[in-house]
Amino acid sequence: MLESLEFIVRILPVLFQGLLITIQLTLGGIFLAIVMSFAAGLGKLSKFFPLRWLCIAYIEVFRGTSALVQLFWFYYVLPFLGMDITAFQAGVIVLGLNAGSYGAEVVRGAIQSVPKGQYEAAIALNFTPLQRLWRIIIPQAVVSMIPPMGTIFIELLKNTALAALVTLGELTFVARQIRDDTLRTTEVFGTILIIYFAVALCITAVMRTGEWWFSRGLDRGGIR
Repeated sequence: MLESLEFIVRILPVLFQGLLITIQLTLGGIFLAIVMSFAAGLGKLSKFFPLRWLCIAYIEVFRGTSALVQLFWFYYVLPFLGMDITAFQAGVIVLGLNAGSYGAEVVRGAIQSVPKGQYEAAIALNFTPLQRLWRIIIPQAVVSMIPPMGTIFIELLKNTALAALVTLGELTFVARQIRDDTLRTTEVFGTILIIYFAVALCITAVMRTGEWWFSRGLDRGGIR
């Protein structure tokens, strides 16, 4: 036991280097996922036919295909089309677009769940469509978006391990290298299991804080 603890302490600095890349991938992917979730979710509700079908196509393609295949396609196929991107850029793009396709349905559903009376009240106050959306509808919809979006972000975190397959030195890639060099499978993968769990708990805590913050002043979907 003591020998295992000493081994884990020795490899932690190396694992933390991989963890830094994993965190960067996660944050970059989350940012892109949020942008794409709102863009595609709102676009799917649009009355403009081409925009609506473009958003539907994006959502269905990225939800209906493997994230691993998407990663290989961006990293290995795009260079043949004259678009050279790094492994990190490919990872962020794929993680963000993949998570955003699921998040778009969350955004759409949350917006449609806002009581119709809220729309009618905003119209009675002579709000423009944009004002109705950003001042009345979105603030209420966000509260119901946050729990499922938190689940999507945790899935995004776990999918960062796929980047190891395009030689990006994130946490799983580094762990596999250490394991191959030392053959200490239990200690290495047990440690990164705990690390991934700790990061997932941080995401959960942030999302719960956000849910509490956005729910202030709201009472059963209405404004106090």
